[in-house]
Amino acid sequence: MKTRMAIVLAAGKGKRMKSKLYKVLHPVCGKPMAAHVLDVVDEAACSRKIVIVGHGAEAVQAKLGERAEFVLQAEQLGTGHAVAQAKPLLGEIDGTTIVICGDTPLVTTATVEALAALHAERGAAATVLTAELADPTGYGRLIRTTSGEVERIVEQKDCTPEQAAVKEINTGTYCFDNRKLFAALEQVDNRNTQGEYYLTDVIGILQRQGEVIEAYCTADEAEALGVNDRVALAAAERAMRRRINHGHMLGGVTLLDPETTYIEADVRIGADTVVYPGSVLRGLTVIGEDCIVGPQAELIDTVLEDGACIRHAVSERAEIGPGSTVGPYANLRPGTKLGSGCKLGNFVELKNAVLGDGSKVSHLSYVGDAKVGADVNIGCGAITVNYDGFNKSLTEIADGAFVGSNVNLIAPVRVGKGAYVVAGSTITQDVPEGDLAIARERQVNKPGYADKIRNRAKARKEQGRP
Repeated sequence: MKTRMAIVLAAGKGKRMKSKLYKVLHPVCGKPMAAHVLDVVDEAACSRKIVIVGHGAEAVQAKLGERAEFVLQAEQLGTGHAVAQAKPLLGEIDGTTIVICGDTPLVTTATVEALAALHAERGAAATVLTAELADPTGYGRLIRTTSGEVERIVEQKDCTPEQAAVKEINTGTYCFDNRKLFAALEQVDNRNTQGEYYLTDVIGILQRQGEVIEAYCTADEAEALGVNDRVALAAAERAMRRRINHGHMLGGVTLLDPETTYIEADVRIGADTVVYPGSVLRGLTVIGEDCIVGPQAELIDTVLEDGACIRHAVSERAEIGPGSTVGPYANLRPGTKLGSGCKLGNFVELKNAVLGDGSKVSHLSYVGDAKVGADVNIGCGAITVNYDGFNKSLTEIADGAFVGSNVNLIAPVRVGKGAYVVAGSTITQDVPEGDLAIARERQVNKPGYADKIRNRAKARKEQGRP
């Protein structure tokens, strides 16, 4: 196979987005549009990837990191001018160059491979990725000769009425013979309504030189979608979400209502997992097999191991062990790690806390900056008091300990193995292994005093006194 390279056009500011964020950095299903495009050219085995940047060059380069080489288009003078900026890097190489726009996140690797295969099979100088649209408004039209050969591409604003009626459009993705591409770019001028150097003019130049020009028409018109405003961004999000959900279902995942299930591009889910409606799975979340997710669960960069269950809950940068259950209405904050068979119940919050196998925090508790052993029971309303306004301190609870309801553990503090902390206690000192700790005021009952307090309060209210 010839050397395969890619040029990604990412220099436009995207004025119609009306955003401080540069267009190609707007996310679709959790990933910047330009990152989706780089994924495709990576998977299509492009040995060199050149990203043409302009507006927001530093931000684009920072976001995409070391995945590509970057070339600055200091003035935005059209797509032909943009591609020409890569000549110092690629101009003398024999091979095939894929040119693709950074705002077309729905183009697939399979389509790019098919485009390149047709290009090689026909010995073409250029091959255009096209699509048939019922409403082609806004897109350049692919003009063919009477015998069906590709003649040229005409931009929407330069179309005659007859050309505007053509339904086959240019998606903005191409395959070129690399040397012929840069030679033809030298002949492109800017005599058009926009006063720009169009990359599309290269097709006409090569055709007039007698070169073979081909077109590959994708069956999925979504791949033609270029995102220029928030309406198109939402359309791309919907199309990508349907594609992602479809892939998971074919992989053995049950989505009870795909239309209300939001799964970002890099999420991984094992077979026989069931995802209930209203769930949002984001970032680098990894879900094992036989899990239950939702309804109404939001997982961000979370690991959910085999057989675990999370319902009506939020988890961010947490690890949930096999067979553990979370929710409803629990909040797992970053640094939380649950062993196997753990249970977190309703209105429980964990932050930077590790729970050993079989431990339970069933309801209405906060466990933060804590190391909890195996088979520990933490009762209703228990709190690890971890912050003094300046520093976070560690609470340790050893294996088999029991922490009663409404207990405050004032960190730093340690509850030993098998120890028992009585409900209502405020613990400020370590509890040794096997000990029972009580730390609460002695109860005093005053006979008949309730009526005195009640009458006194009533009198104050009637007199208007606090």
